[in-house]
Amino acid sequence: MDFLLNEMTRPTFWLAVVQVIWINILLSGDNAVVIALACRGLPPKERRWGMIIGAGVASILLIVFTGIVSVLMTLPYLKLVSAIALLWIAIKLLAPQAHDAEDTPEAIEDLWRAVRLVVVANIVMSLDNVIAVAAVAKGDYVLLTLGLVVSIPIVIAGSAIILALLERFPILIWGGAAVLGWVAGEIFATDSVVLDFFSGYEPERIELVTQIIGCVTALGCGYAWRSTHKAAVSEV
Repeated sequence: MDFLLNEMTRPTFWLAVVQVIWINILLSGDNAVVIALACRGLPPKERRWGMIIGAGVASILLIVFTGIVSVLMTLPYLKLVSAIALLWIAIKLLAPQAHDAEDTPEAIEDLWRAVRLVVVANIVMSLDNVIAVAAVAKGDYVLLTLGLVVSIPIVIAGSAIILALLERFPILIWGGAAVLGWVAGEIFATDSVVLDFFSGYEPERIELVTQIIGCVTALGCGYAWRSTHKAAVSEV
């Protein structure tokens, strides 16, 4: 406790906290998008809890992962799996939203489904981000925790703004899914297995190609899913 109090009286400690908060905010634009997309189909009360719980659980897991993330990022195939998971989430977020009533079993089930999507997507997209935050924290978990806890409300506020825009301009939902597909392609291209396989090509060109493929795949599969659902509903 004395050590903690001494640390918190040092100006350098609070400077590092501000740096962690600032880095997390700058790198959390995609996270705010996925939170808004995942929660857009929930009733108002569940929507609020979905954003809070999803962002909170994701941040807690990021704090836990910070100690091992630098090792994890070097493992082959990890980014490949992460990219596929994020691409699936991008497609799933374009799926038709079925439930609008509050306090129903379906609404509660959708809440936890949204939370799961938020947590998985945030972890997948934040693997690289955590390295930057960990570099500032330098193993100080108190500093890291404080910085991420303070930044959670800011990320949630950004998600709320994006959510309001999605409701006013539904076409932006497709833009959000395209962003996630683009990020999935970027993650895919930076896996060591992919870099080794395409070692004869420029990494920037490979990354651009996989980003475009990820974006097109997310939008194409999402459109096919919606079209199939619309056809099935019209037949009933």
